[in-house]
Amino acid sequence: MADHARARKMSDRIKVIVAEMLEKRIKDPRLGFITITDARVTGDLHEATVYYTVYGSEAEKADTAAALESAKGVIRSEIGKQTGVRFTPTVTFVADAVPENALAIEDLLTQAARADAEVQEKAAAAAYAGEADPYKKPRDEDDDSDEDDESDDDDSDDDEDDLDADLEDDEDRTGTSA
Repeated sequence: MADHARARKMSDRIKVIVAEMLEKRIKDPRLGFITITDARVTGDLHEATVYYTVYGSEAEKADTAAALESAKGVIRSEIGKQTGVRFTPTVTFVADAVPENALAIEDLLTQAARADAEVQEKAAAAAYAGEADPYKKPRDEDDDSDEDDESDDDDSDDDEDDLDADLEDDEDRTGTSA
């Protein structure tokens, strides 16, 4: 039965214990500038994985890994004493890949910024293929009023002709003139 809350508390406690051990009790000269970044414990509390980073060259990273491997027993016994659990979890040390991933992401962001700058340079020098504003705009009011006046005059003549025709039709029906 896996108790995730207990495993999370245990992993936080293991992280603190290992960091204190490396700082105060482990005096291996191969141990470099190390930082414990995370610890994870399985749900059954039988296995613990401790993630770490080392600042330095590849040789210093390899020396630190060897120092951690040789101090694994002492660290595990101290975890058992300080946590008081029935079964002390086995400890595995894993070099954390976060710094390398962060560098890779920074490189990608730099490339993206460079590509954006190139696009902006090209856009600044670009010209429109057609008109600058390809959308049709409504006519000006001055243009509309001139056309409306002419059409109103034509319509008024047509209206008068229609009225005259209507009057003639009425006269024919009634036989009287208005």
